[in-house]
Amino acid sequence: MTTTALADTAQNAAPGGGDRYSGPGFATRAPVLATHGMAATAQPLATQIAIDVLKRGGSAVDAAIAANAALGLMEPVGCGIGGDLYAIVWDPKTGKLHGYNGSGRSPMGRSLEDLKRKLNGRADMPSHGSLTVTVPGAVDGWFALHERFGKLPMKKVLEPAIRYAEQGYPVSQLVADYWKRNFKGFERNAKDIEEIANAKATYLIDGRAPTHGEIFRNPAQAGTLEELAASRCESLYRGALAERLDAHSRASGGYLRASDLKDYRAQWVDPIHINYRGVDVWEIPPSGQGLVALMALRILEGFSFDHRDSQQTWHRQLEAMKLAYSDGLHYITDPAH
Repeated sequence: MTTTALADTAQNAAPGGGDRYSGPGFATRAPVLATHGMAATAQPLATQIAIDVLKRGGSAVDAAIAANAALGLMEPVGCGIGGDLYAIVWDPKTGKLHGYNGSGRSPMGRSLEDLKRKLNGRADMPSHGSLTVTVPGAVDGWFALHERFGKLPMKKVLEPAIRYAEQGYPVSQLVADYWKRNFKGFERNAKDIEEIANAKATYLIDGRAPTHGEIFRNPAQAGTLEELAASRCESLYRGALAERLDAHSRASGGYLRASDLKDYRAQWVDPIHINYRGVDVWEIPPSGQGLVALMALRILEGFSFDHRDSQQTWHRQLEAMKLAYSDGLHYITDPAH
């Protein structure tokens, strides 16, 4: 094709956002299409892991667990095996949606009175430190979902994350920036953090956060994932990993105990939904915050939207979310209490 022809093609293409030639002006990326499976994460390597699992005959749940395990390693600034898990799974065989609430509970040894004493008049929970630590539900969720919907052995599902933890992976650009900011945040909130030496030893390279493209390894995490696969998560809740968590929590002044882990039970739940302009939208019921999205959609039903990228459209959506979150933060809690 000649230079003139290339110029004509560019001029005649529909203007898109960013560096795109075509598509809606408000969109900066083209849609991704597939016929046999799809995965989406914030880390390309984790997305590739999920796709590889699907290609090896794994289920969508296998792929999701594999990607989640990889993200705990590759995106430690987000969440990991110490966090929670919520899932909605469509079973085409039964034509039913299944929900799983793998959220954590507060440690049993921390009373409301003790919490208030430690907050010392502060109105909000701190963003750092042991006061915000709850029983981790993510790993329990992995194995509960895998038991019902998995196809590949869990060792195979966790194998990619284990390999990357042992051999290392190149840190992505955005995560490198978050990594650096997070440790600055630790310094700003040092008064709330009982112990930080372990985090520094694990996540810093020569005393600094890894930079974009630098290879990061976490062999200890590889060992943890191997132990989880071998024990089918029992080690974390009723075994050696639980005892190690208990010991570290006691030594650092935290509240989490082996008994909290042993007694932890997550829940299969029925998802809740509304029909928004002809589309069924499903969420996990409380204690999850999915109800906030449904409330916002109910508010927006009272308006018509002619231009998706207009200021008025964005304004209404933002105000609807603010109202919904206000009610959600006030009313949504654990239904058992």
